Amino acid sequence: MIPIKYNVRNLRVRWATTLMTVLGTGAVVWCSCILFGMVEGLQHSLKVSGDPLDLIVLRKGADAETTSGIDKKTADEMSTLDGIARDERGLPLIAGELLSIPVVQRANGTRTNLIVRGIQPASRALRPDFKITEGRDLELGRGECIVPKLLAGRFKGANIGGVIRCGDRESYRVVGIFTAGGSSAESEIWVDEKDLSRALNRESSVSCIQLRAVSPEALGRLKKTISSNDQFKLDPLSEVDYFAKQTQSSIFLQVFGTVIAVLLTIGALFSAANTMFAAVSSRTREIGTMRALGFSRSDVLISFMSESLLLCMLGGAVGLLATIPLSALTFGTLSSDTFSELTVNFRLGPTVMIIAVGMTAVMGLFGGLFPAIRAVRLDVISALREL
Repeated sequence: MIPIKYNVRNLRVRWATTLMTVLGTGAVVWCSCILFGMVEGLQHSLKVSGDPLDLIVLRKGADAETTSGIDKKTADEMSTLDGIARDERGLPLIAGELLSIPVVQRANGTRTNLIVRGIQPASRALRPDFKITEGRDLELGRGECIVPKLLAGRFKGANIGGVIRCGDRESYRVVGIFTAGGSSAESEIWVDEKDLSRALNRESSVSCIQLRAVSPEALGRLKKTISSNDQFKLDPLSEVDYFAKQTQSSIFLQVFGTVIAVLLTIGALFSAANTMFAAVSSRTREIGTMRALGFSRSDVLISFMSESLLLCMLGGAVGLLATIPLSALTFGTLSSDTFSELTVNFRLGPTVMIIAVGMTAVMGLFGGLFPAIRAVRLDVISALREL
């Protein structure tokens, strides 16, 4: 077996081509990690949004909160159903919420659709890890709003004391910044439900009803009671299933990222192959000498494959290290369900790392395969004549 230090020495001697290949491979891994980090961030945001004991109740036939409408009288009647969990004050954990998707101006002057959610007191307890991190909570009927930490500063007026203008008719003063465990709630502006209903002239209806059951058994009974009541004409959905369905919006980004990653990998594979072909051409006499000393064809094959793999793994490590500073990156993407902006954090998780390592392994193995085969096919006598 040819010692690995022989390959390390050759990479060091040919430092210029080694550096270029490492940087090229690193750039490929870096770009791919960004794409897949975005996908993982989006999927994580939707995954943590659902609680196993929560139900989202929509109008029968509606497939999203934004296309649903429920009479307020019906929402009030539902709060009397058995099996709904209660908070520490004994109040039922159920909230009728109203949604609006106005056009909001970003800090850079561009505009996008953003969800404005009119909430009721129980809405806070129904979101994972809701917490005011700066300022205070909004007060009812005062035209105030609270914004998630991810949106603060990204939209015009989205800082404490600022005023967010939503379309032509709505404007809210920001009094607090909140977090909600990285869930989809961190892509929404929260206002008082009554303030929003007055602004939209929808004082007799809400978009959806959120509620929490006391147990899995109660959850099943509530679903059956609500769905079988012809008077309600409502469709109760498990919150976990509802958000799982919305992860389909990440499929396009995932497919797009995979196609780009494959194309970049093929390009980097040719770069690695070119480097290794050049190495074989310049070391013909070394290969002949190794064969004359008794090293077998398989030893030479393994040696060149190892060198190619080492070269690409160095590039992969550089690409991953360059990705780490992006962990604080926040980006916005368009939800295919609501056509509003969904703000998520870039995530450099285990999946992204496994993809990066897999890409570098493919580049190293396939990029070095044909140069290595060429090396073992060299005739020993002809190779020694290169001396």
